[in-house]
Amino acid sequence: MIFHPDQYSNEMVISVLETIQELNHLKDVDTILDRILYEARKLSNADAGSIFLIEDNFLKFSYVHNDTLFLKDDSNAELYADFKIPVNEKSIVGYTALTKEILAIDNAYEIPWDRPYTFNPHYDNKSGYKSISILAIPLMSFQNRLVGVMQLINAKDENGNAVPFSEDSKVYLPFFANNASVAIERGIMHRELILRMVKMAELKDPRETGAHVQRVGAYSAEIYERWAKNQKIKKKERKRVKDLIRLASMLHDVGKVGVSDFILKKPGKLTDDEFDVIKWHTVFGARLFIHNTSELDKMSSEIALNHHEKWDGGGYPGKIDNILGDLKSFGAPKKHHEIPLAARITSLADVFDALSSRRSYKDPWPDEKVLSIIESDSGTHFDPELVEAFFQIYDVIKAIREKFKDSVHEL
Repeated sequence: MIFHPDQYSNEMVISVLETIQELNHLKDVDTILDRILYEARKLSNADAGSIFLIEDNFLKFSYVHNDTLFLKDDSNAELYADFKIPVNEKSIVGYTALTKEILAIDNAYEIPWDRPYTFNPHYDNKSGYKSISILAIPLMSFQNRLVGVMQLINAKDENGNAVPFSEDSKVYLPFFANNASVAIERGIMHRELILRMVKMAELKDPRETGAHVQRVGAYSAEIYERWAKNQKIKKKERKRVKDLIRLASMLHDVGKVGVSDFILKKPGKLTDDEFDVIKWHTVFGARLFIHNTSELDKMSSEIALNHHEKWDGGGYPGKIDNILGDLKSFGAPKKHHEIPLAARITSLADVFDALSSRRSYKDPWPDEKVLSIIESDSGTHFDPELVEAFFQIYDVIKAIREKFKDSVHEL
C-alpha cells in the first residue's frame, strides 16, 4: 500500500518523520524495537504489541509491550521470553511473514473457519488477557527483504474498549514500519559487530562467549533501568543510557586480546605473577576506545578500564592519568563514585554471571549461594544501591539467563 502524505494531517506526517529520524540516533536493537513498538502503539492507540524478527526461516520473539499487564516503562521478565514461530500460514504472524502483506483481524476469537491461520489463545489463557483486535504488519527493508513482523493488539476507543484498527492505521503504520525496518537492520548490525569483537576475545579466552556477553549486556541494561527509576531519573535520559550500556558492557573484557594465550588458556591455577599480567586487560581494553568519537566509545572505555574496581577501593587498575603512557604499575585505588556508574553496574553483572554459569572448570553455583555472596559483598565489592536494584528485578535477571543460555560447544 502506498502512503500519500496529503491524505493525513501535517501534524501526523511530521510526527512519523521525526520519529524515524530519532530512530537513527539509537544504537542497540532492543532500544530500537522498544521505540518502534511504542510509537506504533501510540499512532494506533493499541494497548499491546510484540515484534518478531526473522531468523533462519523462523520468527524469533524479540520485544513486547502490554499496558494492561505490565507497568509502563518497567522491566518485566516477559520481555526475555525465548520462542520461535515458523514462517508458514498457520499462525497470524507466520502468515503475515509468508505473504508480506498487512493482516487486520477485528476479533481474534471469531476468525472465519476458512482462513488458513488461527489464533493461539495460550498466552491469553495463561495471563488472563483478552486479545480482540490484531493488526499484523510485515517489517520490510527498502530492498523488499523481510526483517520481521510487528503485531499490534487491541486498538482502544475513547472509553478504553478494544475496537478494530482504523483504516488510517492500516495505511500509515506500514509506511512507518518499513522505514523503521532500516533502523532495526542497523541495530542488528551494531550487535553483530560487537559479537564479532567478542569472538576475537574468545579466541584468546574461551570464557568470553557470545552468550556470556549478551547476558552481561542485558543484566547491565536492566540493573541500570531499575537504579535510574529508583533515582527518579527522567525517562528520556534513562532510555539514552540504557541504549549505550547494553552494548558497551558487552565489550568489558575485549582487552584480553592483548594478554598471552599461555596465561588465558592455562588449565590450572594461575600464579600471582600470571594473575598480575591478566589484570592489564583492563588497560588494554580501554586503549581500544581511547580516541573515542561517540558516547558509546567513551562508555566502552570506562567499562573496560574500571569493571574490576571495587566499591571499597580494593580493585584494579586504580587511578591512571594516561592509559596510553608507558605504564609500569597501577594507580592508587578508586572507590565509591570515583568508579564510573556503568563500570560499577557491569562489575555486578559480570560477577553474577561468572558465579551462576557453567564453565569447563566448574559447575554453576546454586542461586542461593550466588545471591548470598552478592548480598554480603554489598558495600565492599558492589555499590549498595545497585545491589538493591539487582534484587528488585531478580525475576528479570533469571529470564535473561534463560534466554541467553550457553550453547553446547561453549560449555
